[in-house]
Amino acid sequence: MNRFFLVAVLCCTVAGPGLANSVAGQASVIDGDTIEIHGERIRLVSIDAPESRQPCFDRQGRAWRCGQQAALALSDFIARRPVTCQSQGKDRYRRILGDCAVANVSLSGWMIENGWAVPYYDRDGSHAAGTDRAKIARRGIWAGTFELPKDWRRGN
Repeated sequence: MNRFFLVAVLCCTVAGPGLANSVAGQASVIDGDTIEIHGERIRLVSIDAPESRQPCFDRQGRAWRCGQQAALALSDFIARRPVTCQSQGKDRYRRILGDCAVANVSLSGWMIENGWAVPYYDRDGSHAAGTDRAKIARRGIWAGTFELPKDWRRGN
């Protein structure tokens, strides 16, 4: 039994934090759908926020940096509160795919509900109602017109 315990401890020590099922701590916002905790990049699952340089357009057709505003909104919401993320694997850029929350509020859900992101691979449709509420209230990117982030990336 002691030998098994020692092997388990050694495996966990060697594996390091990148293989843990959860990551928690103070987060830095990289962009509207990516944060960093303890040096680990974490991509928020099931959403796609505008890119930092991506413009959106208000009702008068004036451009504004919606990607930058999405990142600022996420940063303001998190503030200095601890973030907890449950890992759902890694993406092709080796970032953790994380279901992250602050004070039990999903960051992905908050970004959708406040109009700063659109659903991305939302297979179960969990963001449909939040998207509809953001559209109706014309919050965030829904205040005017925008190109879907995945389409904007393709062209830029």
